[in-house]
Amino acid sequence: MASGQELEAGVRPGSWQPLGARFRTDHLGGPGTNFALWAAGAEAVDLCLFDEDGRESRHRLTEQDFQIWHGFLPGVRPGTRYGFRVHGRWDPWTGARWNPAKLLLDPYARAVDGCYTSHDAACAAVRNWPEADVADTVRDNRDSAPYVPRSVVVHDDDDWYDDHRPKTPWSETVLYELHVRGFTMRHPDVPPHLRGTYAGLAHPAAIAHLSRLGVTAVELLPVHQFADEDHLQARGLVNYWGYNTVGYFAPHAGYSASGSRGGQVGEFKRMVRALHAAGIEVILDVVFNHTAEGAELGPTLSLRGIDNAAYYRLAPHRPRGYADYTGCGNTLDTRRPQVVRLITDSLRYWVTEMGVDGFRFDLATALARATDGVDMDHPFLAAVSQDPLLSRVKLIAEPWDVGPGGYQVGGFPPLWAEWNDRYRDTVRDFWRGARPDVRELGYRLSGSSDLYQRGGRRPYASVNYVTAHDGFTLRDLVSYDRKHNEANGEANRDGTDDNRSWNHGAEGETTDPEVNALRLRQLRNLMATLLLSAGVPMITAGDELGRTQGGNNNAYCQDGELSWLDWSLLERPEWRDLCELTARLVRLRRAHPVLRRRAFFSGRAVTPGGRPDLAWFTPLGKEMTEADWFGPTACLGMLLSGTAMTELDCAGRPLDDDGFLLLLNAGHEPTVFTLPGEPWAEPEAAYETVLDTAAAGTAEPYPRGAVALGGRSLQLLRLPARQA
Repeated sequence: MASGQELEAGVRPGSWQPLGARFRTDHLGGPGTNFALWAAGAEAVDLCLFDEDGRESRHRLTEQDFQIWHGFLPGVRPGTRYGFRVHGRWDPWTGARWNPAKLLLDPYARAVDGCYTSHDAACAAVRNWPEADVADTVRDNRDSAPYVPRSVVVHDDDDWYDDHRPKTPWSETVLYELHVRGFTMRHPDVPPHLRGTYAGLAHPAAIAHLSRLGVTAVELLPVHQFADEDHLQARGLVNYWGYNTVGYFAPHAGYSASGSRGGQVGEFKRMVRALHAAGIEVILDVVFNHTAEGAELGPTLSLRGIDNAAYYRLAPHRPRGYADYTGCGNTLDTRRPQVVRLITDSLRYWVTEMGVDGFRFDLATALARATDGVDMDHPFLAAVSQDPLLSRVKLIAEPWDVGPGGYQVGGFPPLWAEWNDRYRDTVRDFWRGARPDVRELGYRLSGSSDLYQRGGRRPYASVNYVTAHDGFTLRDLVSYDRKHNEANGEANRDGTDDNRSWNHGAEGETTDPEVNALRLRQLRNLMATLLLSAGVPMITAGDELGRTQGGNNNAYCQDGELSWLDWSLLERPEWRDLCELTARLVRLRRAHPVLRRRAFFSGRAVTPGGRPDLAWFTPLGKEMTEADWFGPTACLGMLLSGTAMTELDCAGRPLDDDGFLLLLNAGHEPTVFTLPGEPWAEPEAAYETVLDTAAAGTAEPYPRGAVALGGRSLQLLRLPARQA
């Protein structure tokens, strides 16, 4: 912060835009910082600056334009810590919760220093009021400053002239969901002082693994500044996943090796540059549905104290409380223009100034809630779709929330991809033998046209996944029948009970060789199914190397070895082989456009007398009938014709590819599968084995005839283009 003498000139009028704190030179030629805060219902706003010893000085912002309070302070430089105290009515019965005793973060702060420490003084209302039913209506006048973080002035001086975005098309995208901290904390080749940081993820050793796998984008669990909930702090735990945001413009300082006074911003940018240089895009998991302020008796950290009723959805018949569609105590009110502006300004900032390539929106349905129900013509969705910048980046919805009508898989408009949990559930159920027929599986393997074909969407609207951060890891999925979340301190009540898992005869780790062999085969089946399905595959970090969480399916509060990737697993041949298989499947997908189609299959011939682009077969080698889809079966074949594609390459030439026959047998017993002949393959055509999860595929040719398909196994056979 500037010295006291430099600040004696006082606050100058400054500008009402841009919002936040911007270091610049004023019209008199002197350096300083302009501060601007939207606070429509406030009666006064104090800017609070903190020196190196933590002493606070307050400066009244007297200028107001368009409901924005603003002022320019000469001498205030990057690295200065600041906050706001906002004055106004205290009337919780109408949603008014202004309390100047509470130090507030700037919603537009580019960096945040310090953490929220759980304390009753951080709450705007008296938490321990003896009459519990009105506790949230009695104002707490204690100063919250000792317990809350500070905003930091940052100098935006990066023009990204040397960055080259990969701009990977959706149809070629392979996502890899990872946690910045957990990915590198145990990596032996990342220097200890960089582990768990943005710099650690940017390290060549970390990027080398991503490049070997061949993934095209990392989807980072939340990196917006977040806070630990009171109940976790009381149990000595933390919010490891980060779905508890307090700053939508600030990279989480806990992942920085460069300190928290602005260094985290430059470090994040360097990480993005390093990933881009390796051809890897950066997708952020963003949490705009709620904030860390929680319910009425949660801490007042920012938006609640700036203008509670303007930022949050209040309960219609009880405005002292919140409409909670998120399960986290509050919901941002995207019906309000200023909330839409906050979100879209944040998104544009991360694209233009931080270099990211897209976003995955947590509980995205909450962002599309109108006054009555969910509206896919919602102002927020409309604002994003017409924005000339945001409409060009990757947009992924988690298409549900916890409110009525919140499940919206397949319901989002064009431009949006979606996490497809119906893919997850169907694939899990098929391989554990819980599906009576294969109707649903056919749709999921071929791109989920039943969900995404209408409205001009493409197969890549479906983000296919078998596991994600939330739930079992892939190894745990085949090792546990039940969740084991005791370490979370919630008596194993947290986390879903609908895991659709199978332990294959032993709960947890075992020395039984038959159980372990079957589990490994199922891991290969699940990974191969994911990477050979139409749509966009998403791999969860560590699944390719056998990561386990000991059966914990809700490790949101576990910042330790339970959640961190154990790179020593690669020293064991079974996990090294799984990793190599994953990389081989990604390479295969990249090499063959028929495995990553941009258009939905039609099931019909493209040209008169030609072959269909997709056909389904029974083990007898016969094309499946309607009755076959509805009848009980655990085995089917899917033939993709590489010569019946309607797509063009970048030069406008028709794409021509090999054909592939994918055979899946989820039954316990082996079976003989008759290979399709004419018209799908020429007489005496030789199918070539590309993959057999029950054995080491050796590219053995199979003349027209039959193959032995092992129990609970998958085979991929290639039919060269001249024959397909």
